Amino acid sequence: MEIAIIAHDGKKAEMVSFLMKHLGVLDRNDIKLVSTGTTGAHAEKAGLTVTRFQSGPIGGDAEIAARVVQGLTDMVLFFRDPLGKHPHEPDVAMLMRLCDVHNVPLATNPASAELLMRSL
Repeated sequence: MEIAIIAHDGKKAEMVSFLMKHLGVLDRNDIKLVSTGTTGAHAEKAGLTVTRFQSGPIGGDAEIAARVVQGLTDMVLFFRDPLGKHPHEPDVAMLMRLCDVHNVPLATNPASAELLMRSL
Protein backbone atom coordinates (compact mmCIF):
# COMPACT_ATOMS: atom_id res chain seq x y z
CA MET A 1 0.00 0.00 0.00
CA GLU A 2 1.27 3.45 -0.88
CA ILE A 3 0.43 6.46 1.27
CA ALA A 4 1.32 9.97 0.15
CA ILE A 5 2.23 12.45 2.88
CA ILE A 6 2.14 16.20 2.32
CA ALA A 7 2.16 19.03 4.82
CA HIS A 8 2.18 22.77 4.50
CA ASP A 9 5.15 24.42 6.24
CA GLY A 10 3.30 25.12 9.48
CA LYS A 11 2.08 21.51 9.66
CA LYS A 12 5.26 19.55 8.90
CA ALA A 13 6.19 18.91 12.54
CA GLU A 14 2.62 17.80 13.20
CA MET A 15 2.84 15.35 10.27
CA VAL A 16 6.10 13.85 11.52
CA SER A 17 4.66 13.52 15.02
CA PHE A 18 1.56 11.83 13.58
CA LEU A 19 3.66 9.36 11.59
CA MET A 20 5.86 8.52 14.58
CA LYS A 21 2.73 7.87 16.65
CA HIS A 22 1.58 5.38 13.99
CA LEU A 23 4.86 3.56 13.28
CA GLY A 24 3.37 0.26 14.37
CA VAL A 25 0.54 0.53 11.85
CA LEU A 26 2.89 1.67 9.09
CA ASP A 27 5.36 -1.18 9.71
CA ARG A 28 2.73 -3.84 10.27
CA ASN A 29 1.02 -3.14 6.98
CA ASP A 30 4.20 -2.87 4.87
CA ILE A 31 3.29 0.64 3.76
CA LYS A 32 5.39 2.63 1.32
CA LEU A 33 5.47 6.36 2.00
CA VAL A 34 5.82 8.90 -0.80
CA SER A 35 5.90 12.62 -0.26
CA THR A 36 6.55 16.06 -1.54
CA GLY A 37 10.18 17.09 -1.13
CA THR A 38 10.30 19.13 2.04
CA THR A 39 7.76 17.03 3.93
CA GLY A 40 9.77 13.96 2.98
CA ALA A 41 12.99 15.56 4.21
CA HIS A 42 11.39 16.15 7.61
CA ALA A 43 10.14 12.55 7.73
CA GLU A 44 13.58 11.21 6.78
CA LYS A 45 15.21 13.24 9.57
CA ALA A 46 12.88 11.39 11.95
CA GLY A 47 14.15 8.06 10.61
CA LEU A 48 11.34 7.19 8.21
CA THR A 49 11.92 5.80 4.73
CA VAL A 50 10.21 7.99 2.16
CA THR A 51 10.31 8.33 -1.61
CA ARG A 52 10.51 12.07 -2.20
CA PHE A 53 9.25 14.04 -5.18
CA GLN A 54 9.58 17.76 -5.86
CA SER A 55 8.58 20.31 -3.26
CA GLY A 56 4.87 21.16 -3.49
CA PRO A 57 5.24 24.68 -4.92
CA ILE A 58 7.46 23.43 -7.74
CA GLY A 59 5.37 20.45 -8.82
CA GLY A 60 5.35 17.88 -6.03
CA ASP A 61 1.59 18.11 -5.47
CA ALA A 62 1.09 17.51 -9.20
CA GLU A 63 3.47 14.54 -9.14
CA ILE A 64 1.48 12.92 -6.35
CA ALA A 65 -1.77 13.73 -8.17
CA ALA A 66 -0.37 11.85 -11.19
CA ARG A 67 0.29 8.83 -8.97
CA VAL A 68 -3.33 8.98 -7.79
CA VAL A 69 -4.51 8.96 -11.42
CA GLN A 70 -2.17 6.05 -12.24
CA GLY A 71 -3.61 4.00 -9.38
CA LEU A 72 -0.28 3.90 -7.52
CA THR A 73 -1.25 5.90 -4.43
CA ASP A 74 -3.88 4.34 -2.17
CA MET A 75 -4.27 7.08 0.44
CA VAL A 76 -3.27 10.73 0.84
CA LEU A 77 -2.54 12.46 4.14
CA PHE A 78 -2.29 16.18 3.44
CA PHE A 79 -2.03 18.32 6.55
CA ARG A 80 -3.13 21.67 5.16
CA ASP A 81 -2.81 25.10 6.67
CA PRO A 82 -6.24 26.54 5.86
CA LEU A 83 -5.30 30.02 7.09
CA GLY A 84 -2.11 30.46 5.07
CA LYS A 85 -1.64 31.68 1.52
CA HIS A 86 -0.08 29.14 -0.80
CA PRO A 87 1.11 29.98 -4.32
CA HIS A 88 0.48 26.41 -5.45
CA GLU A 89 -3.18 26.34 -4.37
CA PRO A 90 -4.34 25.32 -7.88
CA ASP A 91 -2.19 22.18 -7.60
CA VAL A 92 -3.59 21.47 -4.14
CA ALA A 93 -7.15 21.80 -5.45
CA MET A 94 -6.29 19.51 -8.38
CA LEU A 95 -4.88 16.85 -6.05
CA MET A 96 -7.95 16.96 -3.84
CA ARG A 97 -10.28 16.80 -6.85
CA LEU A 98 -8.41 13.82 -8.30
CA CYS A 99 -8.62 11.97 -4.99
CA ASP A 100 -12.38 12.40 -5.24
CA VAL A 101 -12.50 11.41 -8.92
CA HIS A 102 -10.44 8.26 -8.31
CA ASN A 103 -12.01 7.40 -4.94
CA VAL A 104 -8.74 7.69 -3.01
CA PRO A 105 -9.11 8.40 0.72
CA LEU A 106 -7.84 11.88 1.60
CA ALA A 107 -7.26 13.27 5.09
CA THR A 108 -6.56 16.98 5.38
CA ASN A 109 -6.05 17.15 9.15
CA PRO A 110 -4.86 14.88 11.98
CA ALA A 111 -8.39 13.96 13.10
CA SER A 112 -9.41 12.58 9.71
CA ALA A 113 -5.97 10.98 9.25
CA GLU A 114 -6.43 9.21 12.58
CA LEU A 115 -9.65 7.63 11.33
CA LEU A 116 -7.96 6.45 8.14
CA MET A 117 -5.05 4.95 10.07
CA ARG A 118 -7.46 3.07 12.33
CA SER A 119 -8.94 1.49 9.20
CA LEU A 120 -5.60 -0.14 8.44
